[in-house]
Amino acid sequence: MYSEKVMDHFQNPRNVGEIEDASGVGTVGNAKCGDIMRIYLDIDENQVIHDCKFKTFGCGAAVATSSMATELVKGKTIQEAMEVTNQAVMDALDGLPPVKVHCSLLAEEAIHAALWDYAEKNHIEIEGLEKPKTDIHEGEEEQEEEY
Repeated sequence: MYSEKVMDHFQNPRNVGEIEDASGVGTVGNAKCGDIMRIYLDIDENQVIHDCKFKTFGCGAAVATSSMATELVKGKTIQEAMEVTNQAVMDALDGLPPVKVHCSLLAEEAIHAALWDYAEKNHIEIEGLEKPKTDIHEGEEEQEEEY
């Protein structure tokens, strides 16, 4: 069962669309379920996220987590945006069913991918930011083989 907030963000998503000449664009997917999320950031000279948009191909939870993630980072500094975790997205949506937690991971990774793109374009380093995965299940095969 989905929370009222998840349903609201799915039925009335905020910040849908693209930003032309975005400061940073991040695209991530989940090969296992087929969800694809793209986040666009407009970051000003003070490193504040002035605007944030998304385009998501996926289930209702993927749309809802994208919508909430954009709401959580808008108006924040880059460092504050780095603190928006998948748990923060889930908490803001009053939770997700266990089988949909991966959607919140997509949202976190898409934000990080957009920040990575911004950092690369501006030749800067963002503290705590690592090169993002394009598929949130990247590296799992190696882990599974170890056990």
